[in-house]
Amino acid sequence: MRRRRDVQIPEALELLMGKDQDKWPEEARFIVTASYGDVRSLKEIAKSMDKKGKGIEVTVANTNFVGTSALHAACESGNLPVIRYLVEELNMDVNKADTMRDFTPAMHAAFNGNLPALRFLADHGANLQYAHKKITILHGAIEKGQPETIKFLLSRGVRDDSESSFMTPLELAAFRGYPIILKMLLEHAADPNKHILQFTPLEMALSNSSVPCVKLLVQAGADVNGSRSFHPLAKAAEKGLTEAIKCLVEAGANANAPDTFGRLPIELAAEYGTWEDVEILFPVTSAIPTVPDWSVHGIISHVYMEVLEREDPEIVKKRKSDLKRQAGDAFKKQDYLNASVVYTQALKVDHFDGILFSNRSLCWLRLGEGEKALDDAVKCVELCPKWGKAYYRKGAALMHLKEYESAYNTLSRGLELDPESEEMEKLFWIARVYFVCC
Repeated sequence: MRRRRDVQIPEALELLMGKDQDKWPEEARFIVTASYGDVRSLKEIAKSMDKKGKGIEVTVANTNFVGTSALHAACESGNLPVIRYLVEELNMDVNKADTMRDFTPAMHAAFNGNLPALRFLADHGANLQYAHKKITILHGAIEKGQPETIKFLLSRGVRDDSESSFMTPLELAAFRGYPIILKMLLEHAADPNKHILQFTPLEMALSNSSVPCVKLLVQAGADVNGSRSFHPLAKAAEKGLTEAIKCLVEAGANANAPDTFGRLPIELAAEYGTWEDVEILFPVTSAIPTVPDWSVHGIISHVYMEVLEREDPEIVKKRKSDLKRQAGDAFKKQDYLNASVVYTQALKVDHFDGILFSNRSLCWLRLGEGEKALDDAVKCVELCPKWGKAYYRKGAALMHLKEYESAYNTLSRGLELDPESEEMEKLFWIARVYFVCC
């Protein structure tokens, strides 16, 4: 496992002030000595700094440079003799954070993989649950890829579900693709489905193509069908992760769940993966009506021809125009389900047409599918951020879901872009009333 390394304090000072330490402030040389020197050298510098005669011990304990004390520096480098002297003889506070990054001595030790120093601090009262803004000591050790440090922290009772607005430890391990660390956390009963960010640990592992992490999470009971905005099997097929596809299919992942653009995993496998990927998905995929030869060879040939057609602008333009007309005809007949199906086919032709997402969002809304309507409206806003109607579609979906405050804010933005829209203004005032009253 590759360890992630930060610039150390002495290196940072050298970059800041040059290599000639004789030209540095005494406090800076003092900090470097705490990092790499011995106790005797530390005392000698402190003696020369003790201009007011307060004593070497007082000077050592109270000297810092840019908010970093000798203890922080020694813990970062793992200089155990200096750490012992500072804590056992001078009684320096093992939980006092620096003023530069708000890191405690234990965080400096853990983030740099200095396990002996971390053990010493823990034995002398260091708070291992300390959280720096968005991350804990456990998060830091995971980020740097330090399994031994993580093993120690877990053995000392550090929770693997530590509160953080950043992400759960398991999310971070999956995001970084650290199967050894992921296994440790799962063995300590980490919830494979808990997440703070939009995506679950399984979805993060797939996004980063970490098949070992995918397998561990599935074995631990991760939801193999994901969320409404992320489909694990589709992502595995799109990335050509054969072993992940096998694992997900065996765990019961739905092979008939399309991605945002309406593409089934088997279609993605035919375009981006291998023949083997298509063979794995074929027995668990329902026949696609638009594929005339429903066989492994027939699917691959059909997708290949679709890809070729997408490379011809004229074919794409005509195909999309025909599909939009068919969808519009179905919508006029109030056949909203068929209209949504045809709009999905059109999105396969052009993934980046915001109007198609807008139209499909309206179909979903008419069918009472609020969440699907919102998903499409959000995509429409992403593609057309200056189009007022995109915000109207999103606001309407939010109103259906009774998320009145979000609807009010969304429609307010829409009116800024299109102040003449009567339908949006009407919905805006309805949202305002519900927001205020509810």
